[in-house]
Amino acid sequence: MSKSREEIVEEMQQVAEQMRLDDIEENPDIVNEFFVCDACGGYKCLAGSIQYNEYRLCNDCVLLAETGFELGSLKNIEQFIDAMEDKRLEAECEYIKQNEKGLNN
Repeated sequence: MSKSREEIVEEMQQVAEQMRLDDIEENPDIVNEFFVCDACGGYKCLAGSIQYNEYRLCNDCVLLAETGFELGSLKNIEQFIDAMEDKRLEAECEYIKQNEKGLNN
């Protein structure tokens, strides 16, 4: 019997959360380590992130990508990166706005 969309999403949420918790358990200092996600462009915690080829994805994007792979709506990581272009641009624009605000104060 195949799983429903909801069951797949729920299962992927549990897997992504467990990955994050495992990383923290293995290295508690990871909660203070951050990077810029190659998919969403956000400044995110390293816990639960995954390296896909040359792309490092935050835990939130790992969840989205893995759910897309599981549902068959994504074939590869490059397709996901392309789909997230608008989100990355939003993050970059927000960073520039915040940076300009800081320079003007």
